[in-house]
Amino acid sequence: MEIHINTGNGMENKTTLETWADSEIRRTLGRFSDDVHRIEVHLSDENSGKGGADDKRCVIEAHVTQLPAVAVTHQASSVDEAFRGAESKARRALDSLLGKHKEHRDHTSIRTQPEVLED
Repeated sequence: MEIHINTGNGMENKTTLETWADSEIRRTLGRFSDDVHRIEVHLSDENSGKGGADDKRCVIEAHVTQLPAVAVTHQASSVDEAFRGAESKARRALDSLLGKHKEHRDHTSIRTQPEVLED
């Protein structure tokens, strides 16, 4: 699974932030590695240092093999909160999307099973 971390202008400590985000994505979304071939994380500061409520933004795009990509966004007052909010949304969206496309139950009918005789 490829992971691309993109940080926008106005973001401080880009290298540290990218390393941290990469390890967090691998830890929390790694279980989807058989189905997801690429994850892109976009971190940005909407007001570039001017401050303000909910000015940090995180967009996570998960490119799923043979299915449409999943994209989620979360805005918060800190990069950590924005990232964790988007990460949580991405996990739920992937669970939902992939859960609908996997076989969960054995679809054999009890009507076709041989009769069980009790002693």
